Formats: sequence, structure tokens, C-alpha cells
Amino acid sequence: MSGLESLVRAGYGVVFRSVFAKMDPERAHHVAFAVIRLLPKVPFAAGAIERSARPSAEDGITTMGIHFPSRFGLAAGFDKDAKGITGLGVLGFGHVEVGTITARAQPGNERPRLFRLIADRALINRMGFNNHGAAKAAGRLEKARRNPGRPVIGVNIGKSRVVSVEDAVEDYLESTRILAPFADYLAVNVSSPNTPGLRGLQELDQLRPLLAAVHDAAGRTPVLVKIAPDLTDEQIDAIAGLAVELGLAGVIATNTTIERGGLRTPDDEVRAMGAGGLSGAPVAARSLAVLRRVRAAVPAGFCVIAVGGVTSEADVQARIEAGATLVQGYTAFLYEGPTWAMRINRLRRKRLRRR
Repeated sequence: MSGLESLVRAGYGVVFRSVFAKMDPERAHHVAFAVIRLLPKVPFAAGAIERSARPSAEDGITTMGIHFPSRFGLAAGFDKDAKGITGLGVLGFGHVEVGTITARAQPGNERPRLFRLIADRALINRMGFNNHGAAKAAGRLEKARRNPGRPVIGVNIGKSRVVSVEDAVEDYLESTRILAPFADYLAVNVSSPNTPGLRGLQELDQLRPLLAAVHDAAGRTPVLVKIAPDLTDEQIDAIAGLAVELGLAGVIATNTTIERGGLRTPDDEVRAMGAGGLSGAPVAARSLAVLRRVRAAVPAGFCVIAVGGVTSEADVQARIEAGATLVQGYTAFLYEGPTWAMRINRLRRKRLRRR
């Protein structure tokens, strides 16, 4: 472990236990995110961190016609409004998936809406796609793309809450037309449990026209679909087959789960947190199983992005061995701190050199 990584990791551990763990999770996120956004404005610090966090060139991969500097990136949910892409790249993420972004600005669900399950290294969230809308995000994305050292930028799009499920296709198309020109790839989110009716769009009779329309409107921008871990095997096979049939670029497996089994956090505490999607370590096994199912259903060159319960470099490697083209994490970032991607990249470098 490098001196910088060791120092920052130890410091974050103290701050997390003494400050963040006692703070409202959403407020703590905003504090940490503000620091990440400021990072590129401190060139000396940013340069030192970027050199330490930089992934190994051997870990790069080209998929969907895009070269990714590493296999590991940040999942949607952390940077909802495309405000911190440069800073997140400095921290070592090879790609950053922003969003979920909706065509219309919306505040999301009422607070509190984000909860820590520290004993499980997990989160429950019912954020509800809080964001400032596609038009504002487009300006930030255009600016971020001009940065020559930026990570690959994915843009995750979802249904505006005020739009009915029956009108969902046109709503997704509005986001696609605005955001596709500034995205390296688009992810169609039909699997969040926090927008009423959204998961129903995973039914094939609704999903087919939606994905076909977005794919056509996106032009040359690759389109992927993000699915839930709570689908049956038959549903997974059907959606994977549909993605291949329609010429999509890939599948992202998986979103958060509505399941609550096997948690260390006391049941009464979990019930008090209420509805929402569970992410982090408890979803790892199911997400890995869905990944294997998707990979078995699609051609070898088809992009499959694995996300769900990824904490360590060993988790990244396990997903690659299970067929993932790329791997994403999110929840562990809150627990592991700012050197998380740096540490994974360092261990990936060691693994690849041993080979």
C-alpha cells in the first residue's frame, strides 16, 4: 500500500466512524461529494492522487467501440447530476455512469430516503431519481467531455415521475435526444424500485418498444439496459435475448433489490427504514448469479456490466471470471472512502503483472 493511500484510508476511517456514521447519510454524501468536486481545482493534490490512482494500461479494454482505461468504474447513483466526473476520474474510476437523469427536473422522494446498514456494509435508498433534469445535465456533460483526461462517461436515464407509464417511451426519448450527443454510452434504467410502475417496464411487451425507440434515437451512441436482481431466470433470459435482437450494446446486471433476507442489521431497524432498494454486500451473490445467467444468454462479444456488492479487487476479478466485460461499484465507496478505486487499481496492477 502506498503512503498516500495508507494515510488517506486511515484518515477516512476515523472521519467515517466519528463524523459520517453519526450524520444523516444524504448530508454526509453531499459533504463528501463537495470535496470530490473541488479536487480538480487543487492541481498539486489532484496530480498526486491521480498518479497514485491511475489504473494499469494492461487492465484497459475496448468494448462497444469505446476504449475503457480500466475494467472498474463507478455505478449510477453517486453522481446524479454529472457534477463530479472529473474529480471521480482523478480518484481512479475508469468510467463514471452518471444519473439516473430524467427528462424533467424532479426533487425525488421525501426525506429521509437514504439509510446505512453498517453491519451489512449496505444501503437502503428510495431517492426517487432526484435530479435537475436532462437539459441542465447536458451542459455539464458537454463541458466534462472537453477534459482530455476524463473517464469514460455513461449516462443513465429513467422515467420522469410525473409521466405515466403509458407515456414512458416519449419521456425516455426526450432524455435520449438531449443526452445521447454527450454520452459515451446510455443506460436505460427500467429497474429502480423507487419510481412507481417503473419495474413494470421490464415486461417484454412494454420493454420492446421502449428499447427499440431509444436505440433508434441514440444514433451512434451505444445503448444498454439495466435490469433488477429480482427477476426470474426466464425473465433474465428473455430480456438478454431482446437486447441482442434489437442490437443493443449490452446489459447492466444489476440494480438494487427489494429483498431483505439474511441481513445482520436487526429486523426492527430494517423495517423502520421502510421501502427502497438494498445495495451493497448483501446483494452480491444474487447479482453474480444474474451476471452468469446474462452471460450465458448473449454472444461472447456482447458487453455485460456487473454491478452489485462489489467491494474488493477480488470481487472485481470474480465478476470478470464470471463473464463481466466491465465492473461497477457504488455502495462500498461510502464505506471504503476516497482511496477505494486507487486500491483496486493497485491490486489489479499486481495481479496482471503476476500473470
